[in-house]
Amino acid sequence: MRNYYKDGTVQHLAEQALSLSAHFDDKATVPVVFFSTDVDGTADLDLTTYEGRIEELHSGLGHMGRTNYHWAIEAVVEHYKKSGSAHPAFVIFQTDGAPTSKPAAERALCEAAGLPIFWQFIGFGDPEAKGFDFLRKLDDLTVPEKRVVDNAGFFHAGRDPRGLSHDEFYQQLMVEFPEWLTEARTAKVLKDG
Repeated sequence: MRNYYKDGTVQHLAEQALSLSAHFDDKATVPVVFFSTDVDGTADLDLTTYEGRIEELHSGLGHMGRTNYHWAIEAVVEHYKKSGSAHPAFVIFQTDGAPTSKPAAERALCEAAGLPIFWQFIGFGDPEAKGFDFLRKLDDLTVPEKRVVDNAGFFHAGRDPRGLSHDEFYQQLMVEFPEWLTEARTAKVLKDG
């Protein structure tokens, strides 16, 4: 991931997420969770404090270690619960490979399926990397055997994610989200009103 931070790719993703947030949320704020072996840091991006912010935050985190999805998933769930919101949350979860503990990642995602949170996983890097097989598996976990609703999607953004046009990027983000909204309402995970 280091190169994606250095060359501005992660900053670019954050700006795309912020743009999307401006359409979803009146506050247009994107909570950001940096994770590796543990949760390394959190911050909020908004329309007044976003330029260069990702590199600034990342450079203050020091050496980041292994990849543990479950800590990041749990941090997002905790943030959502503390917010008191009952509205749907759309999480963009970007990574360049598989987690250190696949069972812990799967368990955390399945436990989160009972909450109105949709997880859009995005892979950066080599399309042949084995880690993306795991992300595809998370996307395809069975319902209701593993989770109450299909609460995740995955797409691979390639070796140069900035090469995707904004239209392509946003279309990929929204492939499964509308279906999840319907399924989540039917399963009473998401309550209208």
